[in-house]
Amino acid sequence: MTTILDRFLKYVKIDTQSDPNTGLTPSTPNQFKFSENLVEELKAIGLSDASIDENGYVMATIPSNINAEIPVIGFIAHVDTSPDFSGRNVNPQVVEDYDGGDIVLNEEKNICLSPSEFPELNNYKGQTIITTDGTTLLGADDKAGVTEIVSAAEYLMNNPHIKHGDIRIGFTPDEEIGAGADYFDVKKFGASYAYTLDGGEIGELEYENFNAAGAKITVRGRMVHPGYAKNKMRNSIRIANQIITMLPRHETPEHTTGYEGFYHLMDFNGDVEKTEMSYIIRDFRADRFEDRKKELQHIVNKVNAEYGAGTVKLEINDQYYNMREKIEPVFQIVESAKLAMELVGVDPLVKPIRGGTDGSRLSYMGLPTPNIFAGGHNFHGRFEFVPLQSMEKAVEVILKIIDLSVQPQK
Repeated sequence: MTTILDRFLKYVKIDTQSDPNTGLTPSTPNQFKFSENLVEELKAIGLSDASIDENGYVMATIPSNINAEIPVIGFIAHVDTSPDFSGRNVNPQVVEDYDGGDIVLNEEKNICLSPSEFPELNNYKGQTIITTDGTTLLGADDKAGVTEIVSAAEYLMNNPHIKHGDIRIGFTPDEEIGAGADYFDVKKFGASYAYTLDGGEIGELEYENFNAAGAKITVRGRMVHPGYAKNKMRNSIRIANQIITMLPRHETPEHTTGYEGFYHLMDFNGDVEKTEMSYIIRDFRADRFEDRKKELQHIVNKVNAEYGAGTVKLEINDQYYNMREKIEPVFQIVESAKLAMELVGVDPLVKPIRGGTDGSRLSYMGLPTPNIFAGGHNFHGRFEFVPLQSMEKAVEVILKIIDLSVQPQK
């Protein structure tokens, strides 16, 4: 068997960053190549039906070895890494028996991973930690999840005495740009429910996520020579700034946590004649989510009343919704994951996802899909790391969920 560490190190060295600007699926060719390699690897460990479709979605089956009919369980991860930070030439470092001090990522550039800035490191003293070299992201999001699913599949295929029903495996492209479920064929996948292995620290178990929308605001101005501009110029930058200041000051990502929602200014570009802004709007409760969209529209209406109709144009598009609504009717799948963690010695950390996940959209497509930890920290940047022992526990959780599925229900 390939070790979890060797498999993970091999995967992260492959550049699979997604790109929101290509309009393709997958958005980058390396994702497809990596997924083709995964198909061959799955076939090599015995999953004979492993396949990839024209959009880069990988599916495979660990066939049932029991006579009883039980629900088909799916396990899903995404192959792409974030475009937010370089994922090219990833050079992972393995720190064995971590001593609790600073980890030098890049001596030449004086880049350190320090528990003074990232205190969660203190939880992993004595463990093996995989880090970056300080110049790229690591890609544990979500190649840790891919590693864990493939490793669990290999273990089951090499241990046929472990009884289980049909287990479905799925790997998706472009999750990081919000397109991971765009072409996922739920009917073809054929699972009754599934789990994404795409969470953070060990123990995370998530069945709630933000309701999400994107907003584009376009402000039209009027350029006149500044020396003769009184009562004539209309500076779109200043009007855009007025809109920004009219939104609640502390309802932003840097001021919120837990179940608190926010408005997040993602992009601002303009001159006197025209300014464009991009916002994302997030909230867990559906009513507050709707209120946030209405508040932004109300502000735009007020500004248009001041400067003239058509000065500001607002476009809002919903992106995804809180999967809790779809998970609660089958809440036993969350309870099963929680029990599996407890049985393998992991303390469950049930918390909301302050973001999105393939599982959210898949749940609304008819496949209830809560999210389980993959083990990583500080995703999308140079300080990303993952403890090897967390990945090993994730594999144990997968196997225990499968084991519980064939046990008599109390």
